[in-house]
Amino acid sequence: MTRELSWRNFDFILLGAVILASAFGTVMIRSAVAGNEVLLPLVIRQVYFAILGVTVIFVVASIDYRYWLALYRPIYLAIMIFLVTLTGFGQSAFGAQRWFTVGVLFLQPTEFAKIIAIIVLARYFDSAQDRPRDLRWVLGAIFWASGIVVMILLQPNLSNVLLLSVILAVMLWINGVQVRHVAIAGSVGAVVMVILIVLSVLGVRIPFLQAYQQERIVTFVVPDPNDTYGNRYNVQQALIAIGSGGLSGEGYGQGTQTQLRFLKVRHTDFIFAASSEEFGMVGGAFIILTLAVIVWRCVRAAQKSRDVAGAMIGFGVATLIFFQATVNIGMNLNLLPVSGLPLPFISYGGSGLTALMLGIGLVEAVAMRHKQMEF
Repeated sequence: MTRELSWRNFDFILLGAVILASAFGTVMIRSAVAGNEVLLPLVIRQVYFAILGVTVIFVVASIDYRYWLALYRPIYLAIMIFLVTLTGFGQSAFGAQRWFTVGVLFLQPTEFAKIIAIIVLARYFDSAQDRPRDLRWVLGAIFWASGIVVMILLQPNLSNVLLLSVILAVMLWINGVQVRHVAIAGSVGAVVMVILIVLSVLGVRIPFLQAYQQERIVTFVVPDPNDTYGNRYNVQQALIAIGSGGLSGEGYGQGTQTQLRFLKVRHTDFIFAASSEEFGMVGGAFIILTLAVIVWRCVRAAQKSRDVAGAMIGFGVATLIFFQATVNIGMNLNLLPVSGLPLPFISYGGSGLTALMLGIGLVEAVAMRHKQMEF
């Protein structure tokens, strides 16, 4: 395939949707900091990371994705070293060790670990495509994912553990896992979930979970109506912000819950609420539609891939973006418990944005090596 043909197959619709989402996110971060001088530098940092991310997309897309699969062992080893080091020496937030401080930057290895997990699993399913879909085949996939999952769980970072578990489950399903194995895993998962909820409600401490994580579960399952300023505070402020936005919003930089700083972590976890307050239902629908286009183009690249590995990269990145967006928007609407998963391409976060751009670059690498694409 010539270079010219490859670049004709570059998915500019996907790139355009990513740039649009990132630009809107940067604009909303500018409003969400609400004049806080400490947070103002984050806006320009997000711009720099967005520019860096677009560059990463083109660089990674120009390289055949199978080169990354061939390097899966050193890549896997490198991220494991980062995660092990993070567990012992990383900076903490909400009781979990999340990042390294590098000058004025915060490096979150977990964000890149999710992309590397997709690469490693894509390589596994490609190499194991002719094997029987028995328990050994399933355990092989679990083995490759478990190293990263365990190290993230030890931080502890339960939300990203669930995310990686969902990515693994989707890949297993697409590759033909037996229904009985799905039933067994589903039953075990349901039992574990019930046990976690019951123990949290009863106030029993659970290993690998921080107290605040269990409090979030309790607050969601059995909310205390009198808890006005406690665990339910920000969820209530988010609902007020979304409701006050109405159809078209209160105007950019005019949202009362956002600009008066009643809404906390409004530039990260609750940026959807801030966006909906200032741009209304129209703004919320715009975010959802833009992210839906990104997921659709990733799935499309996966469906047209020339091999199993490329398909798994496309489906893996699509699942990552879809799950993170669903959980983030769900918690903003009080439909799901509060978690630390940001809104893809919209929330502030240099490591998260760069890692997502890396994932999009891999999807573009898959798309560029298709047969002639249909439009």
